[in-house]
Amino acid sequence: MSDAKPIWIRDPLAILADGAERGIVLKDGRIIELVPAGGTPATADVAAFDASQHVVLPGLINTHHHFYQTLTRALPAAMDRELFPWLQALYPVWARMTPESLELGVTVAMSELLLSGCTTTTDHHYVFPAGLEQSVDIEVGVAKRLGLRVLLTRGSMNLSQRDGGLPPDSVVQDEDTILADSARVVAKHHQRGADAMVQIALAPCSPFSVTTSLMRSTADLADKLDVRLHTHLAETEDENKFCQQMYGCRPLDYLEQCGWLNARTWLAHGIFFNADEMKRLGRAKTTISHCACSNQLLASGCCPVCEMEEAGVGIGIGVDGSASNDGSNLMQEVRAAFLLQRARYGVTKVSHKDALRWATRGSAACVGRPELGEIAVGKAADLALFKLDELRFSGHGDPLAAVVLCGAHRADRVMVAGKWAVVDGAIPGLDVADLIRRHSSAARAMQAG
Repeated sequence: MSDAKPIWIRDPLAILADGAERGIVLKDGRIIELVPAGGTPATADVAAFDASQHVVLPGLINTHHHFYQTLTRALPAAMDRELFPWLQALYPVWARMTPESLELGVTVAMSELLLSGCTTTTDHHYVFPAGLEQSVDIEVGVAKRLGLRVLLTRGSMNLSQRDGGLPPDSVVQDEDTILADSARVVAKHHQRGADAMVQIALAPCSPFSVTTSLMRSTADLADKLDVRLHTHLAETEDENKFCQQMYGCRPLDYLEQCGWLNARTWLAHGIFFNADEMKRLGRAKTTISHCACSNQLLASGCCPVCEMEEAGVGIGIGVDGSASNDGSNLMQEVRAAFLLQRARYGVTKVSHKDALRWATRGSAACVGRPELGEIAVGKAADLALFKLDELRFSGHGDPLAAVVLCGAHRADRVMVAGKWAVVDGAIPGLDVADLIRRHSSAARAMQAG
């Protein structure tokens, strides 16, 4: 226990919590008290933070990303293509990554996320060309420097073009190498318990880039090590056709055959599940990361979020890679998910609060962290505070609705585990101009070949 005073986040303009109209009290990285309307903290000797200009949200949680893809945004060779040809255009560029360029790409992605109100993020790193064997270790180092809570997945690909898969030989590894390094990074970095800042999951990339043997062996290893599982599934009709031709079944049947259909697993996209498959997902407690911007940019389709939830499937939000979203802004992703699902289901079925719920409690379920994603006593002190002082908010009525409807995109303050990670709209100690210069230079070098 620390000797620091409890902090009262006092009199927020609005807060996504019931019974906390006068704010919340934090101590040692936890929320210890909600202060109702007309009340004062029961906790003695608090230090107050004036939140009267802030909308206070639980820290947003990003459930799907590829950090390294910040190095290939708006790449002409990959533009205006659907998923499979898009990947084929990008794999050779990604194969030219170096440890230095990866670190810059990761720093840009994590910084963008933090500044958008994200306090916990996943990443799916599955490209391991020669020289990038320490990729997960590099990501852990950046997360610790920035103070961001992470669930990093040790991704993998071992089904290359010569084996009937999509990726070139230069970016895949063999199964033994993948499993050995998966065990290594879990042993070295995975933290357990409600205060964990770094966790590891295992994440073969997709049915069209890994073998059945690797899928099954990874599920067995995740069970042995007690870590979560992640992969892309049901993102495109092409994937359905691939699974039918390669395995004689639909993607979800294949997933179940490989031992993946369980509560340990969360899946990216989930666009092309039928009604029976949604029920099976719900019964298994397998959750879905909805990536609205990526699905629209690649014209993959639209995740049937309301049918999923009616079938008992938990829904989180993911920005996906910056090469398919071209941004890592989680608050903008909340708005995109709201608008996409509102257009699909109508005004009575989807509200701004649903979109915020997906990015908080829903995403917390995806990453297996029930202590995150909610402002309540005992939960983690992970918070995103937004000011409504830009032109886009002028004339707003409901402050909580305004952060979604009017397009909030940059948090004024972000707290992770009770510590300020963003102050006055900036990350303390981060030279953004220098980061942009070095990152842009690395991206140009990679793209030039």
